[in-house]
Amino acid sequence: MDKARRCFVIETGRIIVFRSCLLLYRLIMCGRVIQSSSPLRLSIVDGLEASEDRLSTFRSRYNAAPSQNLLVIAEDKETGKPALELMRWGLIPCWMKDAKGGRKPINAKAETVAKLPMFRTAYAKHRGIIPVDGFFEWHAIKDVKAKQPYAIAMKDGSPFGLAGIWDNWKDPETEEWIRTFAIITLPANKLLDKIHHRMPAILEPSTYYRWLGPEPDPHDLLISYPSEPMKMWPISRRVNSPANDDAAILEPAVQATSDPLKWKLPTSA
Repeated sequence: MDKARRCFVIETGRIIVFRSCLLLYRLIMCGRVIQSSSPLRLSIVDGLEASEDRLSTFRSRYNAAPSQNLLVIAEDKETGKPALELMRWGLIPCWMKDAKGGRKPINAKAETVAKLPMFRTAYAKHRGIIPVDGFFEWHAIKDVKAKQPYAIAMKDGSPFGLAGIWDNWKDPETEEWIRTFAIITLPANKLLDKIHHRMPAILEPSTYYRWLGPEPDPHDLLISYPSEPMKMWPISRRVNSPANDDAAILEPAVQATSDPLKWKLPTSA
């Protein structure tokens, strides 16, 4: 296999070789999110400061993928208040010497985020909240080659916060400071477990300030969010390509019934 086309997943404690790094978007949880609302609506933390200057390049995304700039809520070190900022998805720790930024993990497991060198400093000092309208997951169906994508959101349509970590990295070639982030994942709740064994860590709103605060290890906040307020539905496989970034991505692929896994999915979806 051509070395340039190899991609390694080390965070799980084992190495897996894929033909293309693009496959990671379908295989790793969480690899796609929705940030379609306005910055004002995504300002889900009370007292948050959303600077228009910082957010001038923000664009709504229905199919946000790694390497893109997304909105992240982090504590402003000067004011001590939460602020909404644009950061690149794919963590580069501040100590990284690789001129290309290293492997840029998009996820960190809750079970090891406080221990692994790649994540532990950011977890202790730079925790953030990724405000989203929803996210996607892919379900493997027996005897079907292509996985079926699902959209996951809250039943009431409200945005919610994913637990994340971020860091500042100085590009050794351009000397540009780049702020990057990763989303923390944990075992899936009852709803998500039907299609995948893991899910992003969703924070309870009452815990936002504690998660953003100076406490070095608020690990008890990383829990599998209850299933009841959430919903999921199958969508078109157009979502497989990050180039397809429009509202039609979220349209149900079939007529909804009580059990999403029993829906008859069209082969052309």
